[in-house]
Amino acid sequence: MDTLRSMQTFVRAVELGSLSAVAREQHTTQPTISKIVAALEQDLGVRLLQRSTTHLAPTEQGRRFYERARRVLEEYGEAVADARGSTETPAGLLRVSAPVSVGVLRMNRLVQEFLALYPQIEIELILNDRFVDLVEEGMDIALRLGATLPPNVVARRVAVSPRGLVASVGYLRSHPRIERPQDVLAHNYLRFAWASEHYELHGPDGETVKLSANGRYRINNSLGIRESFLIGSGLGLAPAWLVQDLIDSGELAWVLPQWKASPHEAFLLYPSRRYQPLRTRVFLQFLGERLTQSPGFFAVE
Repeated sequence: MDTLRSMQTFVRAVELGSLSAVAREQHTTQPTISKIVAALEQDLGVRLLQRSTTHLAPTEQGRRFYERARRVLEEYGEAVADARGSTETPAGLLRVSAPVSVGVLRMNRLVQEFLALYPQIEIELILNDRFVDLVEEGMDIALRLGATLPPNVVARRVAVSPRGLVASVGYLRSHPRIERPQDVLAHNYLRFAWASEHYELHGPDGETVKLSANGRYRINNSLGIRESFLIGSGLGLAPAWLVQDLIDSGELAWVLPQWKASPHEAFLLYPSRRYQPLRTRVFLQFLGERLTQSPGFFAVE
C-alpha cells in the first residue's frame, strides 16, 4: 500500500467531506478512493470514517489520525520544497473563493492574467457571497471583503476600497441638486437588501451624519445595484471597486465626494498551515500586488 498517498486521500476526504469530491480532485473514480481509504483502515485496524448515503465524517479515532496525518503531510511538503529549492516550478490546481460581484468585475481578469504567467497552474474560481469554510470545502485561498472573518484562518489585509454616494450623471442633472448630506433624503435611495435602514457619512472635518435610507427598491446583489445606478434609478452607497471604472468613464459620479462611509477592506484568507505549495505562495503574492492596481482598490497605508 502507498501509505503516503493513502494518508493524503484520507486527509482530503475529511476536509472535503465526500469521497466523490476527492475523486474529482484527483481525477479518478469514487470506488478507487473508497478502496484506498478502506485499505488504510484495514492496515491500521480501526475505522476512520463513518459513511452514509448522504454524509461522511471521521470517527473519534479518525479525527485524531487526521490531525497527525495532516502534520506529517505538511512536514513532507516542506521537505520536498526544501529539496527542490529554486528548481521548483509552480504547478497544480488552486481552488479560489471570492464574492460574486468582485469576482466577476475584478478577480476574473486578475486570474486570467495570472494563468498567462504560470502555464502549469490551473485555477478553479468559485464565486459565492456566503462565508466559505476553506478546509471543509477544499479552498486554498479566499478573497473576502469586510472586517468579519471566519475563524481558524490566516488573514492578510491587502487593500482598501473607499465607499461613498454615487449616481448616474443623467440622474444628477434631472433631479434636485445635492449640496449637503441632508439633501439626499429627498432622493430615491437604492440599497442592498441586507443593509441597515440607516447609514453614516463622515465629513472632511470629522463630522458624522446619520441618514435614513429612503427608497423603494432593494436588491441583494452588487451587480444589480451597479446596473440600477447606470439606468438612473436613484443614488446609493457603493464601494469604489464596484463603480470606479464607470466613474472614470463619466457614466457615474460621486455625490458629495468629501463625505464617505467606512471603507471596504479586502483580505486574502488561507488555511492555517505552515507549508504552502509554491503555486499558493506565488498566487498570494500576485494578488497582493495586483489587486491594489485594480479600479477602486488602493494599497493599505
